[in-house]
Amino acid sequence: MQNIRNRYRMKSDILEVIKLDFSDSHKIPFLGSHINAGFPSPASDYIDDVLDLNELLISHPTATYFVRVSGDSMINAGIFDKDILIVDRSITSYKNKIIIAILDGELTIKRLKIEQSSWSLEPANKKYPTIPIEKDSDFIVWGVVTNVIHKV
Repeated sequence: MQNIRNRYRMKSDILEVIKLDFSDSHKIPFLGSHINAGFPSPASDYIDDVLDLNELLISHPTATYFVRVSGDSMINAGIFDKDILIVDRSITSYKNKIIIAILDGELTIKRLKIEQSSWSLEPANKKYPTIPIEKDSDFIVWGVVTNVIHKV
């Protein structure tokens, strides 16, 4: 399991990948004051700065992709059906991270648990079992989830 990044060639139709376009900056007005989630406070009536979501959410543009979630195995981690995940393939520290993985040809999103010599994929929904990663499994980490985008 040491060389898990380069053992699998992924078919292009497995993921619904959303293309990233960094050629044009998409800056959005950013209010300088914080929004109080407790008691209301007087609002500032001005825009303090602009916010570029690419700069805020994406650390490694050439190694980042978006993918849409299908299913409910990660709902207790705040990841819901039809959410969009931002996934960074350049992150190599996987322990306890939520990852996109391919296990024996099946694509999944789970938390990677590494304890001594045992690895497993842990869902965030009690309806689903933890999946052990056996030594002879065909396993690859396809990236680490860095952000979740969903409607409220």
